[in-house]
Amino acid sequence: MPMRDWFLTAQERANPASELPVWTTGNLAEPLIHGAAYFDRLVSEVEALQEGDHLFFTDWRGDPDERMRPDGPTVAQLFSRAAQRGVVVKGLLWRSHLDSLSFSEAENRSLSETICAAGGEVLLDQRVRRGGSHHQKLVVLRHPAAPERDVAFAGGIDLCHSRRDDAEHHGDPQAVGMSPRYGDTPPWHDVQLALRGPVVGALDTVFRERWTDPMPLDSENPLAYLRDRLRGSDLRPDPLPDQPAEPPPCGPHRIQVLRTYPAVRPRYSFAPDGERTVARGYTKAVRRARRLIYLEDQYLWSTEVADLFARALRDNPDLHLVAVVPRYPDVDGRFALPPNMVGREQALALCGRAAPGRVHVFDVENHAGDPVYVHAKVCVVDDVWASVGSDNFNRRSWTHDSELSCVVLDDTRDERAPLDPGGLGDGARLFARELRLRLWREHLDRDPGGGADDGLLDPASAVETITSSADALQRWHDSGRVGPRPPGRLRPHRPERLPWYTRAWALPAYRLVYDPDGRPLRARLAGTW
Repeated sequence: MPMRDWFLTAQERANPASELPVWTTGNLAEPLIHGAAYFDRLVSEVEALQEGDHLFFTDWRGDPDERMRPDGPTVAQLFSRAAQRGVVVKGLLWRSHLDSLSFSEAENRSLSETICAAGGEVLLDQRVRRGGSHHQKLVVLRHPAAPERDVAFAGGIDLCHSRRDDAEHHGDPQAVGMSPRYGDTPPWHDVQLALRGPVVGALDTVFRERWTDPMPLDSENPLAYLRDRLRGSDLRPDPLPDQPAEPPPCGPHRIQVLRTYPAVRPRYSFAPDGERTVARGYTKAVRRARRLIYLEDQYLWSTEVADLFARALRDNPDLHLVAVVPRYPDVDGRFALPPNMVGREQALALCGRAAPGRVHVFDVENHAGDPVYVHAKVCVVDDVWASVGSDNFNRRSWTHDSELSCVVLDDTRDERAPLDPGGLGDGARLFARELRLRLWREHLDRDPGGGADDGLLDPASAVETITSSADALQRWHDSGRVGPRPPGRLRPHRPERLPWYTRAWALPAYRLVYDPDGRPLRARLAGTW
């Protein structure tokens, strides 16, 4: 399988200023489904760090009191204790908007100050476009004396409240406030990757490029800079220790790291024109899709993104799109809710018109019938190409905020039929197919082993199986929940149609505020990423 057919080449990455490798080989990627599994693994790995080891992390939100296990430690305790042991702890947290706007300024600042008091250094980073955020969720753990133990974690899970849920989907006891439709402890579906091998060195480079960028941390907000000076905040990153050699090869996975950085002034030293490899990577993979695109996404907005799927569906009459999204937006209210609804409605309608009967959109509930908030950002194409990251399928994630995604191509073929579902000679690959099947087993209430994957391997039967399950559960609800509850957790997604007078103001608000464009002007005018 030629890597150039699926991965971006150096020229297609279009960012020669970055030291990030085009892709790496010899890696091992492991999906950690849900925050409880990720947090438990992270505690084990961080507690094993010793003096002189490195702990680098970036995050959108960090809650210092979030318990990583039911009995702790908290995020602040875990990282602070590492710093007290002599681990080099460095972090970049987004310098968030105010808590009064449902963001996390106080939480991020508190986590920063707590770890700094323990001997680490965690900076509040506002080197973004106006109205933008740092959305990458990354932890890199290096062992300079034992590089074979190096590990990194990347994906969609923040170190904060609401994320520590599991497959039962009862929610995190420490919850963030969101739409009351999700209850007091919102059920939460998410995915993170545990990564070993040379890709850890690449992700170390991702952190180092941001850390050493000479742009002032508060360049976007002079008032924030003044407040930080008055508080005595750390505004100058200290030097990092030398970067260790990359870890040795340890597995069959080729991994390409994709990122989004906007075009900003002053320019990023490592991305002078921004970087849009997330958008370019998805575009290349989706254009190669022939039978099945499976995605899980928090938003699935933007006509630009939807048009990519629509074109692929029109060009390939056997191609199906299966998407799992939240039943409701995470916000509520007269003015916040409509812009969150109108973007998805517009995108799904565009795809539906392009391929009637071949676009299948579902949402998730737990066994009590409570909706599950889908926060995962996952895409699998023809059981070959698989991506897990922080980026959503919208223009903001593809152009405006900082994002980070890892694409996995497995050297190991999956020997279960169909051997080559896409028909292009690439063959189904074990990692991509097994990631999709793990997610579908959970959504369909199938235990691993035995006949758990019956009807799920071939794209045609897989679509029929998942659709039939969702339709059966919907009929049970429509009948008043009479009789035993059918197995499965998916229901057909039925977005509410907004009246014209609401759409009239919600659509421009969505485009300008919720889904802005961070591309250089020439790229906007050309309609390219």
